[in-house]
Amino acid sequence: MIRPETSTRQLDFTFEEPKSVRRIWPVRELVSHVCEQVEQEYGDIWVEGEISNFRPAPSGHLYFTLKDADAQLPVVLFRRQALLLRFKPEDGLHVLVRGRVSVYAQRGQLQLVGETIEPVGAGSLQLAFEQLKEKLKAEGLFDSARKRPLPTFPRTVGIVTSPTGAVIRDFLNIVGRRHAGLNVVLCPAAVQGEQAISEVETALAHLNASGLVDVIVVARGGGSAEDLNAFNSERVARSIAASRLPVVSAVGHETDFTIADFVADLRAPTPSAAAELITEAQDQIGERVANQTSRLERAARFQVMHARQKVDSVPLDRAERRISGNLHRLTQRFDDVVFRMEESVTGLIRARQREVAELAADVLHYEPRQRLARVREQVAVSQTRMERSVERTIRRASARVDGVEARLRSLSPLAVLERGYALVLSNEGTVIRSTSQVAEGDRVRTRLSDGEFGSTVDDVGRKTKRKK
Repeated sequence: MIRPETSTRQLDFTFEEPKSVRRIWPVRELVSHVCEQVEQEYGDIWVEGEISNFRPAPSGHLYFTLKDADAQLPVVLFRRQALLLRFKPEDGLHVLVRGRVSVYAQRGQLQLVGETIEPVGAGSLQLAFEQLKEKLKAEGLFDSARKRPLPTFPRTVGIVTSPTGAVIRDFLNIVGRRHAGLNVVLCPAAVQGEQAISEVETALAHLNASGLVDVIVVARGGGSAEDLNAFNSERVARSIAASRLPVVSAVGHETDFTIADFVADLRAPTPSAAAELITEAQDQIGERVANQTSRLERAARFQVMHARQKVDSVPLDRAERRISGNLHRLTQRFDDVVFRMEESVTGLIRARQREVAELAADVLHYEPRQRLARVREQVAVSQTRMERSVERTIRRASARVDGVEARLRSLSPLAVLERGYALVLSNEGTVIRSTSQVAEGDRVRTRLSDGEFGSTVDDVGRKTKRKK
């Protein structure tokens, strides 16, 4: 800037340099400032793209890259938001991500902090359904080979459903009409909402452990996909697969299909159809019995009518003669049977009498008293022989014992002591075999044949060895 100054005598020019202020940013402060600006500008946005480099972390966070043909953006979905997803993100999936743009300060990297993810095209529930269906199918949970037949005549059926809905009333009405003898055990559970999954899972485990039922029905009425979501969960599917009892899935209307339908041993279009399937055999038997009863009644009426016609066609006096003749023949046959029975009983008594007489003759022939005397004689002789043998054995054993005792006495140290020798012991109880083991003033004990005494060593004389 040039500023002229004037005076009366001369013209003077003064120059001033412009002053510039240079601001220096620390990296952390600059990144934080940019992060605040970006989050303020892009705090709640939707971003569309394709998932790539999907990496779930052990912490539960989800990391992936959202990309299109020209650019890519790192995305993080923290654990709390990841748990709320109804499907599993995977590479190649075209999605909409809602969140806020932020800066990861440690890397100075722009990223999108996601709040929720929605698949483009199919809904999240349908995508979760298809993913779980493929997973369980690959594990073999849908195989027909593992599905068990229902018991033909169950005594008790357990039903897992809401105790206040129309399902249980319709089920009981059909069972009472088709099979009144079938017992029904209701295990109440919520069939929609957040608690439905755990309550259905618990009810299945309880019925399996109770030992009261022969088959289990999991039932609820129709509804939207969100209402049926509990029966599309992996936990409920695995609980049904783990059941040791056959399970019938009766969820929704005839057009509704759930994961529980594929895993269960049998799918019923509706809860009412489940009641009909369980009571089908009993109902068929009841229907057959009713048909046979009707046919039997018609046949009996026909036979009675035919007999009446025959009776009406026979004259009265002739009928009386035929009846009297039949009675006489029956009486004669009865008398004949009585006579045969009397003869049979008499013959049986005579045979038993002959057997008793033969046994009595055998007893008299063998004379038990004489046999007893001979046995007593043999016992006395055997006893005498045994006593002699025992005496000889005892004498031989005594002789061997005496010999061993004599040898022990000859080898015993006490015998040596009786010949005038003594045994010298230290206070610790060790045998003193050399003068090197004692010193003057030591206490020692001397043991003789008839006792021992203590003494003190006054002096020690050692024998010198002779030089060779």
